[in-house]
Amino acid sequence: MDAVNDFFTAFSSFLWGWPMIILLLGTHIFLTIRLRFPQRKIFKAIKLSVKRDKDATGDVSQFGALATALAATIGTGNIIGVATAIALGGPGAVLWCWLTGVFGISTKYAEGLLAVKYRVKTRRGRMLGGPMYALEKGLGWKWLAILFAIFAALASFGIGSTVQANAISSLVENQYGISPYITGTVVTILGAAVIIGGVKTISKVCSMLVPFMALFYVLGCIYILIVNHAYLWQAIQVIVDSAFTTKAAGGGFAGSTLMMAARYGIARGLFSNESGLGSAPIVAAAAQTRNPVRQALVSSTGTFWDTVVICALTGLVITSSIIAYPDIDYHNGAALTKAAFSKIPYIGAPLLTFGLATFAFSTTLGWSYYGERCVEYLSGKKLMLGYRVLYIASIFIGSVISLGLVWNIADCMNALMAIPNLISLLCLSGIIVHETRKYLWRDRLDRDMEENEIDELEEVEKIQPQLCDEPSK
Repeated sequence: MDAVNDFFTAFSSFLWGWPMIILLLGTHIFLTIRLRFPQRKIFKAIKLSVKRDKDATGDVSQFGALATALAATIGTGNIIGVATAIALGGPGAVLWCWLTGVFGISTKYAEGLLAVKYRVKTRRGRMLGGPMYALEKGLGWKWLAILFAIFAALASFGIGSTVQANAISSLVENQYGISPYITGTVVTILGAAVIIGGVKTISKVCSMLVPFMALFYVLGCIYILIVNHAYLWQAIQVIVDSAFTTKAAGGGFAGSTLMMAARYGIARGLFSNESGLGSAPIVAAAAQTRNPVRQALVSSTGTFWDTVVICALTGLVITSSIIAYPDIDYHNGAALTKAAFSKIPYIGAPLLTFGLATFAFSTTLGWSYYGERCVEYLSGKKLMLGYRVLYIASIFIGSVISLGLVWNIADCMNALMAIPNLISLLCLSGIIVHETRKYLWRDRLDRDMEENEIDELEEVEKIQPQLCDEPSK
């Protein structure tokens, strides 16, 4: 078993090394330039995200789709991931993480656009979409679409269920001494109650849970920053200076190299917001939207909230706390967040516990939908029940076992599913520009896409029987 773990550790390090960082960040920058900086439209996008368009075609509201995507995205990476970046790359990693989020808005926009552009409709009127459909319909590369679906389905059991459940049970045990078996049972029951209800139930729960948990965490971080206000400006200066120079940060920081700050900041930023990973477009395809660009704009706000806001606040809290309390050991990323938050009386520890637990639980809900759609793409409805049972069971298993190997496998699957998705984004960038010009640059966001742009299931059946709700005749 140690040999297997060592293999996946090395493979994960290779996949998430500089080649992947360059590919992801390069795609972010390329799409930002080619799409004329869609970040400029972020406030328009936020306004669209809270609008309900009942006349539009889709399964869930635009906000419901966004909330489900945010539920899967906002997780331990926003809290523990930022701390790990600071521990390994110094405080400058926070700025690189933030910049990655800013440029990642363009990629999240492009993913959402292709998801709606190439989605298909089942006989029951359900919408199916995601990178696998863009790869097959847009590029004709069915084999690559299948690979993406396999990698994403496998990743759902790692980063989606077992890893998140383990984070919850470990946190509750360390903080309150409650057995992982008890925590695992509770989380599994709650997860099953939501997951069995399907996408509409998941989106409803996420629409209620995500705004509440995000607002609670943001307000808590703001409170901590007010407590640390005397060190806030110094923290900002340290973050900016350390991002571009080798400099001791003061207050316990030893400083780090520019390359280390950039590497870990960019890597954690990419991992946190999942822009380019290909997961969020799967639920974006189910959104009620008039045209691909409207949903693309709404999808882009996910990266804004996830990295530009939440990761930035977490980084400021941790950095200012370390400067304020030099006795904090910043070398251990896993313990750094807890140490920083625990310095704040009364609110610190409960805030961290609540934030991590709710973020992790919501991630299990979002990824269950991603995995289901990938399994449906591969085998139709035949294996759907089996997948749900296995996924729910994996929540409990993850709560009570050690997950070193699972973490490494999950990291590998995430990287492997990103590669086909990035290929589709780069190869179909012309389509993305065309649709953006058609609806956004010409100010036609209220225009409906033509019905014949959405393939009906009967048309798809001839090519792809496995997509059918029932066997083709």
